[in-house]
Amino acid sequence: MKKIDVSRSVAAGKRCFLTFYIERRLYALPAEWVVEVIRIPFVARVPQAPRALLGVANLRGAVLPLASLRVLLGIDDTNESATSRAIVCDGGAPIAIAVDAVDALVTIESGHVETQPAQLNVSGERLKGVFSLGEGRGAVKILDLQSLLAEAFAEHARPQRRIAAESASAAPRTSEPTVERDTLISFDVAEQEFALELGAVQEIISLPNSTAALPRAEALVMGMMSFREQLLPLLSLRGLLGFAPASASDAREKIVVVSVGGALVGLVVDRARAIVSADRRRIDPLPSVLSARADGEARIRAIYRSEDGSRLISILAPEQLFREDVMQRLGSEHRAVPPKEQSGKADEEHKFLIFRLDDDEFGLPIEAVDEVTHVPDKITRVPKTPKFLEGVINLRGEVLPVVDQRRRFDMPQLNQGDRRCLIVVRTERHRAGLIVDSVSEVLRTPADSIEAAPELTGDITRLVHGVVNLGRKGRIVLLLDPAELLTRAEHALLHAFESKARARS
Repeated sequence: MKKIDVSRSVAAGKRCFLTFYIERRLYALPAEWVVEVIRIPFVARVPQAPRALLGVANLRGAVLPLASLRVLLGIDDTNESATSRAIVCDGGAPIAIAVDAVDALVTIESGHVETQPAQLNVSGERLKGVFSLGEGRGAVKILDLQSLLAEAFAEHARPQRRIAAESASAAPRTSEPTVERDTLISFDVAEQEFALELGAVQEIISLPNSTAALPRAEALVMGMMSFREQLLPLLSLRGLLGFAPASASDAREKIVVVSVGGALVGLVVDRARAIVSADRRRIDPLPSVLSARADGEARIRAIYRSEDGSRLISILAPEQLFREDVMQRLGSEHRAVPPKEQSGKADEEHKFLIFRLDDDEFGLPIEAVDEVTHVPDKITRVPKTPKFLEGVINLRGEVLPVVDQRRRFDMPQLNQGDRRCLIVVRTERHRAGLIVDSVSEVLRTPADSIEAAPELTGDITRLVHGVVNLGRKGRIVLLLDPAELLTRAEHALLHAFESKARARS
């Protein structure tokens, strides 16, 4: 993943931070760690993962873990709200962290960052520093995200991979070209999404309660404010883009500070939206029929089409907001689209049986599955056996232990009368039946489409040894290792139980 490049927009001796809220507390992360900010994505939950790990998510074809910062900080987790966001970070290993709300992108003098904030620590926090926003806004705590993650997730070396699919997924992929990306800062104006390239944005700040008005100024001139020991003129981006003024303020307006011709200007937007890592191949110049409209007053430099097709973001350039002749040259500006390379060799395929527990999908190597059948009406309970062992059944003359996967994964039981399935699996030492909610399909997938499971899950990496990311279908399938469905202690208990069952038969 491409990190945010703040070198063009932050002067020497200054540091840039992304600030955000957790339970009304204001925290920050260095902007160079932040790849982008996105809405909370759909996640595939990882069974028996640490509580802070919400699951794994699909980000433009890449699988990354999503962690709850509320849980990492020891705060009771709550359902996400309309303001919740995921901050995609790459401070070593890519990870997304869920926060209550994103506040702003701020630039601070390096000397104003206090690196010994121990007195501000509260239970659960791990801090790297603190800085003040001034004007009575209080202090912002800089989180030590690596320490929080290291404390919450046990670090274990990944075990030897057990199937050829994993070996193939570990090999570097050379058939796909490197995707070049631009980092955009997006915001809403008149219920439409616009953006500026990160290099054009100096800072994003909140609109102050009061500004100095200018007499006889145009309606789009909203006044002036003091900003870093200088006067910052404030202009309404609604007015610059030809929209009507907002009927009322909802207290979410932000000021996007940009440099135009060497001077700083504050563009007032309805609200900040997101940090977007945009694939350059999906950034198109404005169609010439629109760029020529009204002698170049269209103001839009290009359009970004999001990967899932749900968003169109109009990209602005600060100079175009003030110079009418720039739009006339847009028709001749085209971004080079790198040719799509194709692999001349067919990929080796692997097959997995896909089953569901709730809305989560899991896969087992098809060679480990003996059969799939309905759960028998009669399962004989066996006293003094582990809770995961539902009992035994007689399957064509063989005594077969049955494991309830919901119990195994500490999930609530389904209501009686459900249509559950029994998957009979075979490992080197055992043969057992797994009760699951349903079986959906046999999935064929190329070996190089199988990705390694996230590293943050500790011992769970032995159970979830890979991920199949079906991003276009909105699905993530966790691949399970049949030999690791039980712990070592449970393997021993099951082995002893099978030995006694065979002796009685």
